[in-house]
Amino acid sequence: MAKSIQAIRGMHDVLPEQSALWQFLEGRVSAVLASYGYREIRMPILEMTDLFKRSIGEVTDIVEKEMYTFDDRNGDSLTLRPEGTAGCVRAAMEHGLLHNQTQRLWYQGPMFRHERPQKGRYRQFQQIGVETFGMPGPDIDAELILVTARIWQALGLDDLELQLNTLGTAQERAAYRAELVAYFEAHSELLDDDSRRRLGSNPLRILDSKNPEMRAMLDAAPALTRHLGEESKAHLDFICRTLDDAGVAYVINPRLVRGLDYYSRTVFEWVTGRLGAQGTVCAGGRYDGLVEQLGGKPVAAVGFAMGLERLVALLEEANPQAAAYGADLYLVLDGDAAQREGMVLAERLRDALPGLEIICNCGGGSMKAQFKRADRSGAHYALLLGDRELQDGRVVLKPLRSDEAQLSVEREYLTRTLAERLAR
Repeated sequence: MAKSIQAIRGMHDVLPEQSALWQFLEGRVSAVLASYGYREIRMPILEMTDLFKRSIGEVTDIVEKEMYTFDDRNGDSLTLRPEGTAGCVRAAMEHGLLHNQTQRLWYQGPMFRHERPQKGRYRQFQQIGVETFGMPGPDIDAELILVTARIWQALGLDDLELQLNTLGTAQERAAYRAELVAYFEAHSELLDDDSRRRLGSNPLRILDSKNPEMRAMLDAAPALTRHLGEESKAHLDFICRTLDDAGVAYVINPRLVRGLDYYSRTVFEWVTGRLGAQGTVCAGGRYDGLVEQLGGKPVAAVGFAMGLERLVALLEEANPQAAAYGADLYLVLDGDAAQREGMVLAERLRDALPGLEIICNCGGGSMKAQFKRADRSGAHYALLLGDRELQDGRVVLKPLRSDEAQLSVEREYLTRTLAERLAR
């Protein structure tokens, strides 16, 4: 017998009993975004490789080590998207969404990075991303952070920490970079191999190192703060005061630099201690130079992305009732006549009570077997229809999740009875 084929390492299935929690998460997030006026955009998962080299930066772990890249039959180098911002910018430029207008966009879908699989980190992972264009002031930065805070409220998550920083302008970072390089060169014996490699290309990324042996040296490194101009300071101050007024707590983390080269000024992360090393569940910031970097005219831009696998893991622990799947009704149908009549009855109930989730027993089976299926379905009620009920014009409504009494209901009153019961 041939060996069965299994999923690729780091790419996992979401099974039916898990999908209810994913739908809860996606529904709550999309509803919050809609309430702020954000519109969905859908981009392909394959892009030209050069898009990510130019946006993310060639000297980054993502481009150098993690992208799924291949040549197609035409000889073009294509890449499965490792993140969504570059593709969203490309789509907005290509379709004229950035000319003399502002945009609030969001997207959802799989991203791909060839990383070492571990809890909360997969090679195919799901993200919801938000990108805004054409708004240079700090007000939109603050709005995005407020949006994320409201998403946690909608999901019932209340123990996430907001970390906030500014990277200043490109000119301010250039002055800081020279000071930082001098500091690292003076402590070169403490740098690991990755940090030595980054010293000449992107020394700010060294600050983001998770190597515990470098922690004390990194904590003593010079800060960007004293290189910031008045505009950058005012930009961050507006965000902080807005968050203070809105009651959103935050921590200024001067070592927060983010892992992508295109960020400037505002950067932020929402983190948790409940997921081990993979503690960041949402991250973003401002990237005013990216549109020009990709060949367009300069456009102010800021956005964020959240990892759905990590949020699902948090929800399973913090909000388990959100994961509880259960239909409203399971029709237990005894006999051929009841099977036919029951399926028609279910259609009439769906017409009368839109949104009602009804499962009709199919495939036969004894009454005992059908009630077992009803219980496994998570349904709140079983609706029993057999020869006697057909003759009497009634159905039996049996609670499956409570100690309510079983009812025999006349068919003409069934809709009203169900509406009353299911509203409780």
